[in-house]
Amino acid sequence: MLGILMLDTRFPRPPGDIGHPDTFTFPVRRRIVTGAAPAAVVRGDDPALLAPFIAAGRVLVEEGARALTTSCGFLARWQRELAAALPVPVWTSALLKLAELRGQGCGVITIEAASLQAAHFEAVGADPATPVEGITPGSALHRTLLEDRPELDRADAERQVLVAGARLLERHPDLRALVLECTNLPPYAAALRAATGLPVHDIVTMVNERFGRGGAA
Repeated sequence: MLGILMLDTRFPRPPGDIGHPDTFTFPVRRRIVTGAAPAAVVRGDDPALLAPFIAAGRVLVEEGARALTTSCGFLARWQRELAAALPVPVWTSALLKLAELRGQGCGVITIEAASLQAAHFEAVGADPATPVEGITPGSALHRTLLEDRPELDRADAERQVLVAGARLLERHPDLRALVLECTNLPPYAAALRAATGLPVHDIVTMVNERFGRGGAA
C-alpha cells in the first residue's frame, strides 16, 4: 500500500490528480495533514511544518504503507528530514526526478515560480539552475490551488499548463523533458506531451515507476 500525505484542501481533484481515488491502480491510503494549507506550504519554510507531516506519515506506516508520497511538490524542501524521520521510502515531489535525469535537459513547470527556491532543488539533489516556468500568477488555476477555492475550470487549467510550457520552451528551446512540480497538474500532462512532443514527468508517473511495478524501491 502507498501512503499519501495530503494537504488540508477543498479544491476539486480531477482524475490524474494525486488526490483522486482512481489515479492509481494499486492500494492507496491518504491522510490529511490538518492545517497544512497550500499557501503556507508553497510560500513558507517554517520547520514547524514538519512535525504534523511526520506524525501523519507514522500513522500511515502503522496502517501498512510501504512508501509515502505527498500532495504538494514544494515539500521537496523537507525531503531529507522526512526521509530521515520515517521508516519507509519517502518521495516528496516529482522534483526528485531531476537528479535521476541530470544532464538530460529538463525544465520544470510549477504552480508558483516565485516560491520555488534553490533550497527545494538542493534538498532533492537537483541543480538549482534548472529552468523553471510558473503558472500565470493570478490566473484561475493559480487562485484555485493557492487560495484553496472550491471551483476548478478544467479547460482553463489545461490552457494554463500549455501556456506555461510554451513560455518555458520559448526561453529554453533546447529542453528535452519537462517535470511538473505541482501534484495537481498531472491531469493535463497528456495535453502537454501532445503540444510539446516532449516526455513529461510528474508525481504520478514517478510513483508508478517506483512503487507500482512490484512495490517500493
